[in-house]
Amino acid sequence: MKTIKSLHARHHELSDTHHQLEVLNSEIFTRHYLPTFREKLKTSGLLPLKPTGIEVFQMNVGYMCNQTCKHCHVDAGPDRTEVMTKETMKQCLEVIINHTIKSVDITGGAPEMNPDFRWFIEELRKEYSGEIIVRCNLTIILANGKYLDLPDFYKKHNIRVVSSLPFYNADKTDRQRGEGVFAKSIEALKMLNKAGFGKQDTGLILDLVYNPSGAFLPAEQSLLEADFKRELKDHFDIEFNNLLSITNLPISRFLDYLIETDNYEDYMEELVLAYNPKAAEGVMCRNTISVDHAGNLYDCDFNQMLKLQIESKAGTHISEFDLESLNERNIVINQHCFGCTAGAGSGCQGTTT
Repeated sequence: MKTIKSLHARHHELSDTHHQLEVLNSEIFTRHYLPTFREKLKTSGLLPLKPTGIEVFQMNVGYMCNQTCKHCHVDAGPDRTEVMTKETMKQCLEVIINHTIKSVDITGGAPEMNPDFRWFIEELRKEYSGEIIVRCNLTIILANGKYLDLPDFYKKHNIRVVSSLPFYNADKTDRQRGEGVFAKSIEALKMLNKAGFGKQDTGLILDLVYNPSGAFLPAEQSLLEADFKRELKDHFDIEFNNLLSITNLPISRFLDYLIETDNYEDYMEELVLAYNPKAAEGVMCRNTISVDHAGNLYDCDFNQMLKLQIESKAGTHISEFDLESLNERNIVINQHCFGCTAGAGSGCQGTTT
């Protein structure tokens, strides 16, 4: 199988977030061919975009991953070495424990590859009874012997497991995520089911994430969920709770894909034309704060990948966390935000309308 390197490892021009932003603010917007996201928000009466109160504390604990997916907006992979330190994790713990946080959302890369991942979960559960989400890519469970007990570890700490599965067959999944990924994902899902995840009356939540394999918007989430549940049950006897449908945002490797396939302008036009004011009202940046591996603060995971930090007056590092200032900030926006407001809306919890 051909090894795919991250944009970062290839020193690709799109590994530079400044270049990504130049592309996102190209002449299709500057020459008024398409309205900017700021202009759309203004016509919807949502400018400036303001928080509704922080409920979700999202942590990216590192860009290291055992996979190199073609559409990854994080540009994660085995060649990425950035991981959150235990010291930064301790700062996050202090913030979570001392504030009313509804949900802690742990992502990566493969978050389990952070050497202090289990320590953090164990420390967090000592004082936090709220929802803990781990975004597991499934194949990490089978990556080597030290991860095989993850289903039991997640069960012990009542983790909500959220896992990407691009489709319910091997062809589309492997084309997006790599040869053999579908078979390993199915095996990992069976292990999670055996531990009780996704099963009725266990209280152990297993959600799947769908994102399109090409330059188009996802179909209706409820219809996709019904298809996934039927096909996975009929063919593999696999059960899960919810399907979260997420629109691909024009960032990092998906932006590279759009440019390479000459789909960038058409895709941006599709997003702009599908702009939904109701979806804009429910975007995840309004109730979420995102923390990167170095402790820097962002309005969302997507802004994090473009290094668009939160407004400086709100404090830009976890060591400066001030809930009142964060709740009063103006949310930083750019053209990629159209991906969260197209159609039924999109965010880390699926559709927003």
